[in-house]
Amino acid sequence: MDNRFVVIMAGGNGERFWPESRKALPKQFLPIVGDAPMLTQTINRLKGMVDPKNIFVIAGEPHRSVIMDICPDLDPAKIIGEPVGRDTAPAVALATTLVSRENPNAIFAMLPADAVIHDAKNFCSVLESAFILAEAQSVLVTIGIKPTFPATGYGYIQKSNAEGIYAGLQSYSVSRFVEKPSLEKAKEYLASGDYYWNAGMFIWSVNSIRAEFEKNCSSLWKSLISVNEALDNGESLSDILAREYPTIEKISVDYAIIEKADNVAMIESTFDWDDVGEWSAIERHNKLDAEGNCFQGQISGLEAQSNIVYNREKSHLVTLLGVEDLIVVHTKDATLICKKEKSQEVKNLVKKISASDNLTDFV
Repeated sequence: MDNRFVVIMAGGNGERFWPESRKALPKQFLPIVGDAPMLTQTINRLKGMVDPKNIFVIAGEPHRSVIMDICPDLDPAKIIGEPVGRDTAPAVALATTLVSRENPNAIFAMLPADAVIHDAKNFCSVLESAFILAEAQSVLVTIGIKPTFPATGYGYIQKSNAEGIYAGLQSYSVSRFVEKPSLEKAKEYLASGDYYWNAGMFIWSVNSIRAEFEKNCSSLWKSLISVNEALDNGESLSDILAREYPTIEKISVDYAIIEKADNVAMIESTFDWDDVGEWSAIERHNKLDAEGNCFQGQISGLEAQSNIVYNREKSHLVTLLGVEDLIVVHTKDATLICKKEKSQEVKNLVKKISASDNLTDFV
């Protein structure tokens, strides 16, 4: 397993789960679903698959200390702080550079920090299959999530021909990637059986992903070559990134690489998965009361139906009377109340708060 690495992407500004999630402590470092922070759950899921010394985490520079606190078993040198956010393509290029310095023949997975996956055993089985495929062929492997409803908030992967079987799981070539569809299109995708949710999980060899950067995103790759050269000259990574990172193009790895590559392979997931992208998602992972309410914390309701209430302040009671389909989130210094149907717009509310000079302390 010495040639297997995992790089976890843990960036984010904490907008969609405000006010529990903030810039200083975004969702991925909180127990939004479950008893442990989302990042900790992601790392724990990898036990037995990858040596802890082969795990990198890439996050915003201000969050390095938070990660060291909640993940004490990680090597601090492998907790990488981005001085500014530049989307996922620079993070992947940086990961490729750092992993290749550890092992030029490495295979590594890029995983998000905040997915909810309860079935760790089957997750590891699929990841094992993906590692074996990436070791055997010069391909970019992605994990496709079999859709269970016509989601409009996810990107989709269209599978093509069945290819080889790896660790007992079938692999497929990929026909195309599709951006977030309309509801009508999402229903078509679900009915066809050929489309999968794109969970943003990728597995590839250092050589395979480097070749794609050189072919399809050469200017960004050249920027990372200078990072590598500076490291060879003994400069600290933090100083290099502070100088180089702000000049790097901001672009997602999907646009820069994945959608242009002709050697993408997919393995279908056999595990549960949820992006938990907004407050309304948490009711899928918690027990509901007889009235369909999802209550987390000190809460009492009367004639209240289908509400989501999240209250981690143990000395504070939240009560509801005669309301339905609301989201209520209470913290020590801010409270959110909105309709369930507006949960994806919380980030717009946070942007408005951020623009108010007298309210910036609340984001």
